[in-house]
Amino acid sequence: MKEGYFYKKLLENKVQCRTCAHFCTVSPGERGKCGIRKNVDGKLYSLVYGKAAALSIDSMEKKPFFNFMPGSTTLSFGTVGCPFSCKNCQNWEISQGPKEGGVMEGEDISPEEIVEMAKERNISSISYTYTEPTGFLEYALDTMKLAKERGLKNCFVSQGFMSPDSVQAVIPYLDAVNIDIKSFDDEFYKNNCGGRLQPVLDSVRKIKEAGVWVEVTTLIIPTLSDSEKMFRQISDFIYDELGQETPWHISRFSGSISWKLKHLPETPEDTIKKAYETGKSAGLRYVYAGNLPGSSMENTYCPECETLCIERSGFFVVRHDGEGSKCPGCGFGLDIR
Repeated sequence: MKEGYFYKKLLENKVQCRTCAHFCTVSPGERGKCGIRKNVDGKLYSLVYGKAAALSIDSMEKKPFFNFMPGSTTLSFGTVGCPFSCKNCQNWEISQGPKEGGVMEGEDISPEEIVEMAKERNISSISYTYTEPTGFLEYALDTMKLAKERGLKNCFVSQGFMSPDSVQAVIPYLDAVNIDIKSFDDEFYKNNCGGRLQPVLDSVRKIKEAGVWVEVTTLIIPTLSDSEKMFRQISDFIYDELGQETPWHISRFSGSISWKLKHLPETPEDTIKKAYETGKSAGLRYVYAGNLPGSSMENTYCPECETLCIERSGFFVVRHDGEGSKCPGCGFGLDIR
């Protein structure tokens, strides 16, 4: 166990966790909503520090990051537990398991060992992913600090439901983040995720303002998050608040691999195309379709002349933009980090 970095002591040995935006009040012997933070005698502890439940070498595109270090590999890891309880979750066995009183599964791997593993394999980045990294913030933050010292890049794949304390803590060490904007409807967040929309928007604004590279992902779920109004709302938010250079990933939903939405059909390709077109018409330079293998909507095109600059087929990447990240047709400076 590791004592939490952000919490407040209350009366009667209760504590208020200040790690995510739930701000759980936790009584002695109890856990927060994430299932992995526990009040032990008036102190809040992370139960997953140093316990990697998933560890793998992935393509950067799998996260997904398309405009950050495209074509590279990243060392990915995560623990059990999650502040959200999304019905569409694909990693629900590890994200939701601890909430049923299960054991804290995971292999004992220290932050030092993770960083050394990346260096030994000549991998230039570490991704905090599979479950929400805010849940295992202490483990992530200690790893990030060591990684930064060793010249590695740090990438969060996050739901963005972070407290201001957590946002400020990670910003100095964070190089890129992909944040889910799951919908633009607070009721969707309450009913499908057990969360709220506004803290997500607040977090992504602050991270972008700090100069961290941001990409956004939206999973298009039939009947729940597939309206043209929502497509426009998210597109406009990205354009107005994050900048037209911010990539928007539109992901296709598959009920068969979800936690509690197996009854819903796969997202129609026409719906993905509509979202794609909405993003482009809103002025976004880079809009991508996910879970549509072979689609041209996976590629990066020049915003100026529409020349193909980065070609993708699944996780296979062919770059035509050269080392300077410029359009091979007109020389336009692409937004590649």
